[in-house]
Amino acid sequence: MSAIGRQNDVLTQTGPNTPMGKLFRRYWIPALLANELPSPDCPPVRVKLLSESLIAFRDSSGKVGLLDEFCAHRRVSLWFGRNEEGGIRCPYHGWKFDVTGQCVEIPSEPETSKLCERIKLDAYPCFERGGVIWTYMGPADLQPPLPEYEWATVPDAHRYVGKRIQENNYLQAMEGGIDSSHVSWLHSGELATDPLHVGTSGAKYIANKRPMFEVNPSEGGLLIAVKRAIDSEKCYWRITPWIMPWYTIIPPYGENALRGHGWVPIDDENCIVWTWAHHPTRPLEEAELHAMKHEDGAFAALIPGTFTPVANKRNDYLIDREGQKSGRYFSGVKGIAMQDGSLQESMGAIVDRSKERLVSTDLAIVQARRRLIQAATDQAEGTAPPGLDPETHRVRSASFVGPVNLSYPELKTELAVRAGTTIKSI
Repeated sequence: MSAIGRQNDVLTQTGPNTPMGKLFRRYWIPALLANELPSPDCPPVRVKLLSESLIAFRDSSGKVGLLDEFCAHRRVSLWFGRNEEGGIRCPYHGWKFDVTGQCVEIPSEPETSKLCERIKLDAYPCFERGGVIWTYMGPADLQPPLPEYEWATVPDAHRYVGKRIQENNYLQAMEGGIDSSHVSWLHSGELATDPLHVGTSGAKYIANKRPMFEVNPSEGGLLIAVKRAIDSEKCYWRITPWIMPWYTIIPPYGENALRGHGWVPIDDENCIVWTWAHHPTRPLEEAELHAMKHEDGAFAALIPGTFTPVANKRNDYLIDREGQKSGRYFSGVKGIAMQDGSLQESMGAIVDRSKERLVSTDLAIVQARRRLIQAATDQAEGTAPPGLDPETHRVRSASFVGPVNLSYPELKTELAVRAGTTIKSI
């Protein structure tokens, strides 16, 4: 196997005993939306993370458990389980487990038996923040502090969070998120109409199709600075923090809500794309929320009762060839989310990177791959990876106009989150 093939295997394989899988298990992971478990003793939910099949349930006291999906007795799926009286009971023979995975009852055994004390399913700690249930799947003695991303800590009315399934490896989806150059092409037809872009100078300036990248390491991952010439004296700058292992904060457009993404592996061939929008100083308006929930923009329309987009590979993403010809949708696919998703899925479940040809605008992608591999190597040798410290989460993206002849470090803007301060953007 070539060096590129070996590198690709390391980057894309995230199961329990892989280098990247061990790295990702060092972080708190968004597992499911809190409203997927709306009340105590509600039906359980299947969850698959990093190639592990799990079951989530909310017990009678409201605590969330995330366990091995399969009963320790005969490996029946606990999705069929009865969520009752402080635990989930397997319907096959009545074995019952609490939120820690501990077996608390084996009805067929004598009352004096202590067999159930020796039986425990794998289980992962959970907590709720920002409308999301988070879990930690790594070594208990290395559990990091709770995450403090701004979107997850603002009041509920200031935030909207959604997720969708994407049928490809997390890496090619995440690489789309740190690739500012594609916006000028793929999303060009909708920047003038999408609710999170409309009416801003940034939507106009980003039409420049010759971006220049400067990528710098940060304590949490990378700072990706991209400038586009406005005229002979000024440039439009967009600064995107990439926070390990898989988050980006999209640079703002005017006073619109900030957006961000996370790409969490389900397994090596599928991922969950998390998308959020938040405003640090005001509640989201009804028109904004309506657009996020019902229109094909940054948040894809979903098949009711699922996290599968309405526009998907089985219906060719509802491609509109006339819209493509007119320029309304540059690729023919409607909506920013599915414009990204359709092309990333088109690469295949795991793209063959030995056949790609990278150029200068792929600098962030190259640096992110190196950062991930180095972090996996370092953590295997006992060094904590970047992005665990909550201080590295408290950052914002930025967009602004600056002189054409300076580099980003020379006009470095303040990216730290300052509670109660508004977004400064164009």
